[in-house]
Amino acid sequence: MTRRSVWAVGTCLALATLTACAGFASHPEPTGTALPSEVPSTPTYATAKAVVRAMGQAGLDCGTVRSRDYDGSSTADCVATVDGVKAENEISVFDPDDVSKTEIGTSIESRRTGAHAQTLVAAGNWYIRVMDPPSAPAIAKALRAVVLDAKDTGAKTPEYPLPGIPSTPTYKKADALADALSASVGCFQRETTSTGSIKCETGKLGSGDSDCAVLTLHPTHARRDAALREAIKYRGVPAELVTAGNWTVNLCDTTLGAKAARDLGGVVVAYDGR
Repeated sequence: MTRRSVWAVGTCLALATLTACAGFASHPEPTGTALPSEVPSTPTYATAKAVVRAMGQAGLDCGTVRSRDYDGSSTADCVATVDGVKAENEISVFDPDDVSKTEIGTSIESRRTGAHAQTLVAAGNWYIRVMDPPSAPAIAKALRAVVLDAKDTGAKTPEYPLPGIPSTPTYKKADALADALSASVGCFQRETTSTGSIKCETGKLGSGDSDCAVLTLHPTHARRDAALREAIKYRGVPAELVTAGNWTVNLCDTTLGAKAARDLGGVVVAYDGR
C-alpha cells in the first residue's frame, strides 16, 4: 500500500460489509455484529448534515467540507477545532427503515479493527470517524454519544519511544515551514488542506523524481507527539517524519528524512512498517 493510499483510507472504506457509500434496500435483520452495548439508542438524526448542525448547537462548530446523500444513508465531512487542533471528521448516518442495527454494528466493527483501525463516536443510527483521536471525547460529549476506540487486535505496533525532540525552531505559519523545507529537499505545488496543513511535492535530489510531504503545525508538544504516534502505528506502512518545536513534516520519500532533519534543525521519527 502506498503512503498516498493510506491517507485516503477512511474516506470511504471498500468493505464487503456495510458502509455509508452505498444504498440499501429493506430486508430482514441479517446475521453479523451487534451494535456495541454501550452505544446509546439516541439521539438519532435524519441526515449527516443534521449531525453537523447538532455539533454547532452544542458549541462545537464543524465546518462542512463535503456531503452526500445516498439511498438509505448520508455522509458529511466537516472540520472541527478541539484544543487548538483542526481535524476532519467523517460522519455516516443511516436510515433505520433501510439499514438494520446489525448492519451498522458490522460496519462499526470493520472500522475499529484491522491494520487501519479507526476511533469512532457513535449513538443512535450514526457514527463519526474522528481523524484526530484525542478530539473524540469532546465530540462525544457534544452529541451525547460514546467513544469507540480502535481495537488492539495485536496488529498494531508497540508504543514507539519518541526521541528527544528539540524545542526549536518553531513557526507561526505553515508557509514558513514550507519555505524551509523547500530550501532543503523541495516543497512545490503547495496545497493548503481544510485543516491548515500544507501538502506539497518534494524532489529526490539529482533524480528528477518527486514525491509528497504533509507539513503540520501543532498547538502543544503533547498534540505534536500524539500526531507522531498516530503516523507510525500502521503495520506494513513505512513512515518517515521530521519534527522539532511545534511542527511535523510527514515525508512520502523515506530517503529524505536525514537531510531534512539536518537542514531544518529537527530529528527523524521513523517506522519501517514491520
